[in-house]
Amino acid sequence: VQLQASGGGLVQAGGSLRLSCAASGRTFSSDAMGWFRQAPGKEREFVAAISGIGDITYYADSVKGRFTISRDNAKNTMYLQMNSLKPEDTAVYYCAARYYSGISYYENNYHYWGQGTLVTVSS
Repeated sequence: VQLQASGGGLVQAGGSLRLSCAASGRTFSSDAMGWFRQAPGKEREFVAAISGIGDITYYADSVKGRFTISRDNAKNTMYLQMNSLKPEDTAVYYCAARYYSGISYYENNYHYWGQGTLVTVSS
């Protein structure tokens, strides 16, 4: 299984970005997926998760109301729409998937990971 994250970049505070995570090698709709991020000097943290068929989502409090996770199983792709970005959102963003359709916010419950994409928000 391979996950390829893309869409990161430099944006001003208040701006928007959309991250994508393309999956291959497995039945995509069987797997719950999530986004995590790691800021410089900090541990990796949970951002958002979505169930296998996309009917259940969950967000970290720090991004709730600003970020939206979604997926298109026909395209084997997951997305993270990030609006009203803040400098504290600056981090490497990782997509991950787990073998089960139910969501989780524990990174140890995810079985495969993408390589990460850097998001930098300037003030």
